[in-house]
Amino acid sequence: MHQLTKKELLISGQSPLKPITADITFNDNNQLKPLVIFIHGFKGFKDWGPWPIVANKFAVEGFCFCKLNFSFNGITPNNLSEITDLEAFGYNNFSKELDDIDRLLAHLDANNLSDQLQIDLNEVYLIGHSRGGGISIIKTSEDSRIKKLVTWASVYDFATYFSPAELMYWKTHGVVYVKNSRTGQNFPMYYQFVEDFLRNEERFVIEKAISKVQQPTLFVHGTNDETVNINAAFQLKEWKPEAYLHVIERANHTFGGTHPFSEEKLPEDLENATDKTIEFLKE
Repeated sequence: MHQLTKKELLISGQSPLKPITADITFNDNNQLKPLVIFIHGFKGFKDWGPWPIVANKFAVEGFCFCKLNFSFNGITPNNLSEITDLEAFGYNNFSKELDDIDRLLAHLDANNLSDQLQIDLNEVYLIGHSRGGGISIIKTSEDSRIKKLVTWASVYDFATYFSPAELMYWKTHGVVYVKNSRTGQNFPMYYQFVEDFLRNEERFVIEKAISKVQQPTLFVHGTNDETVNINAAFQLKEWKPEAYLHVIERANHTFGGTHPFSEEKLPEDLENATDKTIEFLKE
């Protein structure tokens, strides 16, 4: 019988920083465990769809599983199940997301919190979904604390998201809007996103980042991914031939997950992705 514990975290920061909400699920057996940090994607958040069930599955298998909301992803401490702070969302960027992972690790390292939560900070692994896969690749390339890397349906390039014409419109108007097809909301993205990218363009080239990754790496992707084509995974594998590539036939971008999610067990494709990832992280 596994006694799973879920600990909610609120990591505050002085303005202009916003708080990071996170949670850690673990089997409360007084033994230190590897820490798996799950990095959500664009328009994603830690409690989206079946991610909490994924957390439980990893915890049963002997990991501390941490899901975090990036501080500017539009989630507030008062509502963890929907993006409601659209202004914050508009001011998100890649630099802030990378900094948030540092803030999380620093918070866990402080005040013996890692001992309390039974975390072995010498074994930190990242799992990044979609855009979060790209962020995870960059973070792993820069940070020796990360010991293993897994991407689920990851992007392979940040620079080709927008055409020159779209960038010109964005600069002229200062904002573009992205539709959330599920809720009908229009999410703003302010031009500061582009300015941050241009300031750090070398840092954000995924091809360069993946070439610096020495840590064991697994890419997981579905053949029916409607958001990030399977060719992205083949490109990542070409850049890092020693990485493992796990292709799930007919799986979509979220491996069958939807939000909200009311089932008690994972969709078959997400179960597949989770099982393969656990197997890889235990090797």
